[in-house]
Amino acid sequence: MRTFDLTPLYRSAIGFDRLATLLEQRGEPSYPPYNIELVSEDQYRIVMALAGFTRDEVEIITERDTLHVTGRKQKDETQHTFLHRGIAARDFEQRFQLANHVKVTSASFDNGMLTIELVREVPEAFKPRKINIGDASGAVSNVQTLEQRDAA
Repeated sequence: MRTFDLTPLYRSAIGFDRLATLLEQRGEPSYPPYNIELVSEDQYRIVMALAGFTRDEVEIITERDTLHVTGRKQKDETQHTFLHRGIAARDFEQRFQLANHVKVTSASFDNGMLTIELVREVPEAFKPRKINIGDASGAVSNVQTLEQRDAA
């Protein structure tokens, strides 16, 4: 396992120490395998390979800033004699820390692949704003978001 020195991040960024700690603690990926994709600037996709699971055996729950994906295999009463067992199909619980304002928009399960769509929706109050600077005779009260300025 590789270790990364995140000391420069602590020195040059304020408020990201929690992020760096999470990265240090994360370690190697666990079961089941998954991908996290950046679809566009504010859209993300998590794709998990869930071979051997059905839609009814998988549960997705969001709670505050955490996404929980849980799989519980239903007990199979038939006896199997495996010569080779490469499909794990064991119970799992996977947690993902979501950044501020990231919400799950949809989820689908097709051919053993679970796809979770996420979007970051930043409220208007939290978007960057450009504030015009007035002169000594009077303040200019023209405040607009950067998106409004770019559209004009």
